[in-house]
Amino acid sequence: MSPAWETILNTLGALRLNESMARHTTLGVGGPARWYFRPAGQQAIAEALQMLPANVPLLPLGRGSNMLIADSGFDGMVIDLGELSHIHEENQCIQAGAGVRMSKLANDCARLGLSGLEFMATVPGDVGGGIAMNAGAFGQQVSDTLKFIDIAHRDGHCEQIPAEDLAMAYRQTNLPAGCLVLAACFELQSDSPQAIRTRMTDMRNRRSSSQPLSKPTCGSVFKNPPQDHAARLIEQAGLKGCSIGHARISDVHANFIVNEGDATSTDVLNLIRRAQNEVQQKFGIRLEPEVRIIGESA
Repeated sequence: MSPAWETILNTLGALRLNESMARHTTLGVGGPARWYFRPAGQQAIAEALQMLPANVPLLPLGRGSNMLIADSGFDGMVIDLGELSHIHEENQCIQAGAGVRMSKLANDCARLGLSGLEFMATVPGDVGGGIAMNAGAFGQQVSDTLKFIDIAHRDGHCEQIPAEDLAMAYRQTNLPAGCLVLAACFELQSDSPQAIRTRMTDMRNRRSSSQPLSKPTCGSVFKNPPQDHAARLIEQAGLKGCSIGHARISDVHANFIVNEGDATSTDVLNLIRRAQNEVQQKFGIRLEPEVRIIGESA
């Protein structure tokens, strides 16, 4: 018999059992989530968290662009934040729900003549994930303009946290353990919409010429080591184009792993480990994954 909270969650959104995560990640791999819940909104999230048993692991999900879920799946609840899609502007500050795509937010800011988030036009993810990893590109990152975030704790209590309390660093944000990011507020600068769009177009062109966009990827696989680039190290180790199963280190950009069609999470994870081992042996540098690995370790 299903637990009573499953029935209640279906009144707060949509609950599915044993949902394939390959359908919800940009790399197109991953086993099933035991529970997959798409709450109807922020209040539904708070109510759901209050009733969930403490022993049910939670995994927030946006677009799934920085995530590698094991072939065995996730024995917990994935919470799809896609309904948190509001965008609101006031006095050069823009608030966006965790489920807003960063590319959409960048386009809306350009339309409003607000500068500071142009890099988001090139980042394949949602605002919540961008906050969690302090996403960035082209010399910009989330922490440059972030004013505060709204979060929900595991007990359903919601809180607003100023950006200065998050200890944000390169691809890192110090979020309270077990919390879900609900929304973020960015403090931006006025500029002409045309100038903003020109910068965004330039960034998109540079990205399309240097990254593999025609096949599924999870984005950058590794963080760049200090004063170096993971792609350079992997290429110099002779691994550009290397394949395991149906996963391949891109021959366009060596810090990307592409799914050739039928890759598994195990294929990808084995490529990650091979890159780490060979770069370590040749250069004495241990590459740290930027992609979040769920259910396995690297």
